[in-house]
Amino acid sequence: MASRCWRWWGRSAWPWTRPLSAGSTPTFGGSDEVRDPANAKALRSKRRRMQVRVKLGKFQLLLDLREKTPQICVVGSGPAGFYTAQHLLKHPQAHVDIYEKQPVPFGLVRFGVAPDHPEVKNVINTFTQTAHSGRCAFWGNVEVGRDVTVPELQEAYHAVVLSYGAEDHRALDIPGAELPGVCSARAFVGWYNGLPENQELKPDLSCDTAVILGQGNVALDVARILLTPPEHLEKTDITKAALRVLRQSRVKTVWLVGRRGPLQVAFTIKELREMIQLPGTRPILDPVDFLGLQDRLKEVPRPRKRLTELLLRTAMEKPGPEEAARRASASRAWGLRFFRSPQQVLPSPDGRGAAGVRLAVTRLEGVGEATRAVPTGAMEDLPCGLVLSSVGYKSRPIDPSVPFDSRLGVIPNVEGRVMDVPGLYCSGWVKRGPTGVIATTMTDSFLTGQTLLQDLKAGLLPSGPRPGSTAIQALLSSRGVQPVSFSDWEKLDAEEVARGQGTGKPREKLVDPQEMLRLLGH
Repeated sequence: MASRCWRWWGRSAWPWTRPLSAGSTPTFGGSDEVRDPANAKALRSKRRRMQVRVKLGKFQLLLDLREKTPQICVVGSGPAGFYTAQHLLKHPQAHVDIYEKQPVPFGLVRFGVAPDHPEVKNVINTFTQTAHSGRCAFWGNVEVGRDVTVPELQEAYHAVVLSYGAEDHRALDIPGAELPGVCSARAFVGWYNGLPENQELKPDLSCDTAVILGQGNVALDVARILLTPPEHLEKTDITKAALRVLRQSRVKTVWLVGRRGPLQVAFTIKELREMIQLPGTRPILDPVDFLGLQDRLKEVPRPRKRLTELLLRTAMEKPGPEEAARRASASRAWGLRFFRSPQQVLPSPDGRGAAGVRLAVTRLEGVGEATRAVPTGAMEDLPCGLVLSSVGYKSRPIDPSVPFDSRLGVIPNVEGRVMDVPGLYCSGWVKRGPTGVIATTMTDSFLTGQTLLQDLKAGLLPSGPRPGSTAIQALLSSRGVQPVSFSDWEKLDAEEVARGQGTGKPREKLVDPQEMLRLLGH
């Protein structure tokens, strides 16, 4: 909570506050005043000289000018939000409040990391330590831009950091994209990971073949979940509903389609290795796509070189007896289709679903980062019954007062400082775009935190006391919004763990926000 060196005055619903009457002077009551009325007058006079009145909405606040605590808020409780808060807490006095629209914390660590990657989720332990700091508070179930505005946060805090990530996906802008059987990979990931807004998704897995448009880590995650034997997912935190659907899946083949070639894939070697070794599956790679690639490897950076060498070995080398036997017995397959650009989702004969994807064959022009795919004029159709678009995430604008670059999907900024808005900062994907892994976000968020603390030290942030979270809590209360604290989350966490124990899962995720609030008595 915010410092106790200030007091609310206004039409609050709280019984211990009272309104300011015309001409009255608010005072702090105390036993010394009751016992010695003569001393009370001098004490009140001294306090008036050390107080300043601030108005926030319909509330008036009386703040102690001696209060020096920097009040900072972070919007978003994913990796960017928590890493930013962690760095800000290096300041010996700073108080950090984290606002989150979901009732539960951790953002993409909870809702984006694949259920069969529990080791990646261990970072939650670090975030929990940050939340347990006496100078940090979590406020879930608060949607900034709807329940409270960014300007209201700016009035209550010395600085505001926007770390709300990329909540949307880049649209698949081709004919047929609206057909049943077509959805974004982001929504599919949210569905199996328990993101409340995606629980109405009903993926039809009754087809034999699925096509994923994209060749990044998210695309490989989705392919892996589609092809992993369900019994291998039983002991993960995948949702009960998703596991039930996957048990009934008839998908046997998954194609991952990319506009460019093997040297331009966006996934990392760890995810590729997992796919190659996935039980019950075999890879399908066309050796023609890799001709002449060996000679170009000396030009590329080492991580890209190692990744491409693994692709080359898988595509070109004859597997050993054990691996050959494993592949021969595999009932499922996955493949990479290079130099193909989607032009249309083909409808089924009755028009009620997808029957395939029409692809333009491409070739590469340019070198290095400037390499781009251009159509050759040739076309081909790839039959399938499910199309998942994995062409990228993007951020949304959060508030009309905040600058936003719709083309790039980011908040315009210089080293995390939002352009033309002093005291407003950003970190993570909304700052740089949806690229990199959790470690990349950590570095980026630390840099924003460092920039903010430098500005604080240089006197570039508002001077004087700010009320922080208690001011915002009063506004939220007046609007009927009930925030969820971190201790509330820990009750939900215990409930999830308890529900998972019966089936040997680490947890059974709660997916309904209303059920979460009911469990908390809200």
